[in-house]
Amino acid sequence: MTGDRYTVISADCHAGADLLDYRPYLESRHHDAFDAWAATYVNPYEDLLADTADRNWNSDRRVAELEADGIVAEVVFPNTIPPFFPSASLMAPAPTREEFEQRWAGLRAHNRWLADFCAAAPGRRAGVFQILLNDVDLAVEEIHRSAKAGLTGGLMLPGTPPGSGLPELYSSTYDPIWAACAELGVPVNHHAGSASPPLGEEPAARAVFMVETTWFSHRALWHLVFGGAFRRHPDLRLVLTEQGSGWVPGVLDMLDYYHGRLVAAARRAGGAETAEAKFGAGLADAMGKGPSEVWRDNCFVGASFMRPHEAALRDRIGLDKIMWGSDYPHDEGTYPYSREGLRTAYAGLPREEIAAMVGGNAARVYGFDLERLGRIAARVGPTVGELDEPLKEAPADATSPVFAAGASVRVW
Repeated sequence: MTGDRYTVISADCHAGADLLDYRPYLESRHHDAFDAWAATYVNPYEDLLADTADRNWNSDRRVAELEADGIVAEVVFPNTIPPFFPSASLMAPAPTREEFEQRWAGLRAHNRWLADFCAAAPGRRAGVFQILLNDVDLAVEEIHRSAKAGLTGGLMLPGTPPGSGLPELYSSTYDPIWAACAELGVPVNHHAGSASPPLGEEPAARAVFMVETTWFSHRALWHLVFGGAFRRHPDLRLVLTEQGSGWVPGVLDMLDYYHGRLVAAARRAGGAETAEAKFGAGLADAMGKGPSEVWRDNCFVGASFMRPHEAALRDRIGLDKIMWGSDYPHDEGTYPYSREGLRTAYAGLPREEIAAMVGGNAARVYGFDLERLGRIAARVGPTVGELDEPLKEAPADATSPVFAAGASVRVW
């Protein structure tokens, strides 16, 4: 916070190149294949065909619109279609063995483009780079390369949904990835939608996706916790983004319950294989700390378009864990009404707490310079008085869920 204005950093924004603009970022040996692929590819996303699609790659427009919305910096997740992908990479299934080489080349092209895109607004974008889990050695190489290229947003962790053919995230197979991220101080980000299995085209599919998608995204938390990744790599940091935040206290209670119950059963058994002891055998040694302790020491939540009922749980979630996000340029995001969204969630809360959730925590996790950003916020940031005033009526054309009536804490 600078003077009477908040320094707002969106911990959840999305960007990507226009399809053909990825070509220069591909290795030349893939150019002919890319030209053939791009000539027949039909983009399935209406928002990427609209006249507003350039919000994903037009740097000047993006800075201007975010500033008008009161935001001075952003964490940049992927959005558009990388080379050789059937859909946006966030939602794409894991590649087959035959697809891997070209898909990997496409993701690396996106990472190179993103480094240039972030450099176009120095200190104001933390780009989240992408990997695939099919080849751990190549993933580790890309972690080192991307960190050196200045992509301070960290790693985008793909999911391992049922049917992916990949080892589960609790597998020690991925230890070199966790080790590299811990060593380099690279946050591991897991974004909603990236871990759901394909559901087909039946009429119920979209509804089922909405019910299940956050649960599948949360799985990364308990996989890494029970898998012992944080015991072996105590400097590892996990960020769960655009999955809500009100679920955190209840899920931690549940994980603590199972951890305590299974560990106790194993200890009571003294080596005998009772029914429950089998499930807890070796768990205490593998995990080290319990789930709530891991959350306290290693985890954060990208609380996109946070709602009032979630803000009420901030002490149970951890005030130092919450990072507000606008989800720009998505329809469900708060643009161009982020000030109103912030008022909806935070009006009446202490100034220091608001400052932490809207920018201070993200600056700490992603390495933003608050003093530098504060000079911009002194010009464009929302005022303390503005956010103190409760919003009486939502903007008529607002599309973000933050303005929806009747929101409540979900089970997951």
